[in-house]
Amino acid sequence: MNKGRRYDGERKLNMKKVFAVVIAFAVIIMFIMGLNKLMNPEESTKEKVVALRYFPVYTDTKWGVIDSRGQMIIEPTYDEAIIVPDNAQGIFLCTYDVNYENNTYKVKVLNEKNEELFTEYELVEALENYDKDHTLWYEEGILKVRKDGKYGIIDFKGNKLVDCIYDSIEVIPGTSNSLVTVKDGKQGLIDNTGAVIIQNEYQDIQAISEKYENGYIVQANGKYGVINLNKSVVLETKYDRIKKVYGNSQYYVVEEDGQLKIVDKDRKEYFGGEYDDITAINGDFAIVKSGNKYGVISISGNKKVINTEYDDIKYATGDNYIVGKNKKYGIVNTNGEQLVDLKYSSITYRNNTNFYEAVNADYTSDLMDSDLQVRLTGIISEINAEDGYMRVRVGNEYQYYNFRFEQKNSQDVLKNNTIFLSKKDGKYGFVDKNGIVVVDYIYDDAREQNAYGYASIKKDGLWGCVNSKGEVIITPSYKLENNILVEFIGKWHLGEDLNLNYFTDK
Repeated sequence: MNKGRRYDGERKLNMKKVFAVVIAFAVIIMFIMGLNKLMNPEESTKEKVVALRYFPVYTDTKWGVIDSRGQMIIEPTYDEAIIVPDNAQGIFLCTYDVNYENNTYKVKVLNEKNEELFTEYELVEALENYDKDHTLWYEEGILKVRKDGKYGIIDFKGNKLVDCIYDSIEVIPGTSNSLVTVKDGKQGLIDNTGAVIIQNEYQDIQAISEKYENGYIVQANGKYGVINLNKSVVLETKYDRIKKVYGNSQYYVVEEDGQLKIVDKDRKEYFGGEYDDITAINGDFAIVKSGNKYGVISISGNKKVINTEYDDIKYATGDNYIVGKNKKYGIVNTNGEQLVDLKYSSITYRNNTNFYEAVNADYTSDLMDSDLQVRLTGIISEINAEDGYMRVRVGNEYQYYNFRFEQKNSQDVLKNNTIFLSKKDGKYGFVDKNGIVVVDYIYDDAREQNAYGYASIKKDGLWGCVNSKGEVIITPSYKLENNILVEFIGKWHLGEDLNLNYFTDK
């Protein structure tokens, strides 16, 4: 017998009816699935993809290392804070056997597998640096090593960049990629690749600005000169002083025979002895001081363009300068035009986002575009230049804007988040990307989800956190009133000292 064969005389299927029935069943199934998602929103909330990072952790008076998933990498067994010079790299510097009387110590370098590295050296150290706001950073991708009492540089893989031939190697504070070497009592300069920029011939070397590309002030025989990054001598070492004022690789502020003046790269001199101080150069213009008052001069035009009548002046952008008088600030240009009245407590031009922030007496800020039109008034709580948004408190509500001052939803700007902070009836909760509530509105305060997938929640004066699905990981139990920034990775919260960038459970 032929199985499945249709015999003559049997009624044929009505394919249109069969197809309609199948479609009806599919619609019903899709409806049930959609209803299930509405009833169970947590199932549609995905976990956040988190980049692997490493952080020092402090607990029970000991230091260790965790990763951005909250997993313990180095057990907390060290008495001294562990240095993580680059939190994207599994390189950890663990200090031990510290003798505070004679200032000696040992350093063990471990990787993320708890394997010891670079044991051929007597000492391995990260090169720490600070900017003008005293924010700590470490020179990128390199470590200082000592062997036979001399210092060199290696990279994180142990590749030798600079032989151990120097008496010392130190950073220039506030300037990256600039390492001062000492050999036979003379200073020289290398960059982070180990390339020699300045030979060991000088008494002292300083960066002319925070940007290493702008060159260096060198001292020899008690006199000062300038050497560029390309190793060429711009100004010979003949001046009594050279100020750390950079003028677009064209102008320098020097002192010679008691006179302060501007000298260009061709050694032409301007305004010798005419002003008590020259504090900044921007293009062809310089901020000068006479007595206790500041103004602006045109260098090539050899004339004053903003009168020396202000208590404070700082450059903004284009031809615009922020000026202060009697503790009130406004904006004038190099044509002497008053563009913004002197009525603000302070004004800052945010160069990376191209707008002005002018603070009012009530601590709100008028945010002005490049045409000096007030586009928004509020208090900035966050600026994210990389992702192109800012978070501003307007009245009692926090709102998101791009840098064209267009209001955005948090879902629009926080593209990598899985849950989003929401407020209702004075309480905070979280919704998913579709606006469906995943954390009820029961918290007194909260923070947006951080880069590691956790969002801080506050109730009855105590802080805890939820994960990327909105599940409570730590019931509010931490009193973090002294913390500038409240942030969690699992059970660990960010410590009070932001420079150390460490987490703790205390």
